[in-house]
Amino acid sequence: MYEVSSEQDERIDWGKTSADYARHRPGPPPSFYRRLKALDIGLPGQQVLDLGTGTGVIARHIARQGCDVMASDISAQQIHMARALAKSDGVQVDFQTASAEATRAPDHSLDVVTANQCSLYFDTEQMVKNLSRWLRPCGVLVISHFSWSPTPGSVAAASENLMLQHNPNWQGAHYTGLTRPHYPGLSPQMHYCGYFYYDEAIPFTRETWMGRIRASRGIGATLNADQIATFDEEHEQLLREVAEPEFSITHRIDAHLLRVGSVTTR
Repeated sequence: MYEVSSEQDERIDWGKTSADYARHRPGPPPSFYRRLKALDIGLPGQQVLDLGTGTGVIARHIARQGCDVMASDISAQQIHMARALAKSDGVQVDFQTASAEATRAPDHSLDVVTANQCSLYFDTEQMVKNLSRWLRPCGVLVISHFSWSPTPGSVAAASENLMLQHNPNWQGAHYTGLTRPHYPGLSPQMHYCGYFYYDEAIPFTRETWMGRIRASRGIGATLNADQIATFDEEHEQLLREVAEPEFSITHRIDAHLLRVGSVTTR
């Protein structure tokens, strides 16, 4: 989600969520990758770098499509999990533990750089320098998001309200997905060359939705173990009251394609 940093966010540790992240955050649905391929992203043989890879969701999927993939994340625990999952999937990804700004890639070697659910953490001035160095001519940066929609009266809205009771500093609530995001520092060096968004209903059970919420910035990545356990107990009771055993959560999926250099249109 498009979130604003706060004092609580400065203590964020995605490594604490690795087990739940791997199990309950499988990433965007197949439709996302089909739309990217229609825009020539994720084609066999492309050289791709996935920044803020987490457990390697995007990296592993793109590798299965025949891309040559590198991926980085600042969390050693996330990279450890990503390597294990890539091995289990039978795909080759060159993982490194590094922030986006400190990620290593050969000059002018990449066709695509992807950043899913993580661009808000970037030092954009440094990233523009990195992208100018990493990307080949006509190379593309893909900034994407896969976020639940907490419409009034929905299960997602009820879960968000409980999250805010347990973590009032969480800045990701009430996401609408209606505002085209602005990335400070990208203009005039970078220019839009493509954009899409759409909504899709994603199936959950009570158990998997509990896991998805635990593996979020507002809960698992910021609260301590006792706080998470207390939240989880209350969340389970809430879902028994407001949700069927199986249900769907509407998600907003978007991708912003940008190039370094002169304006290009598709």
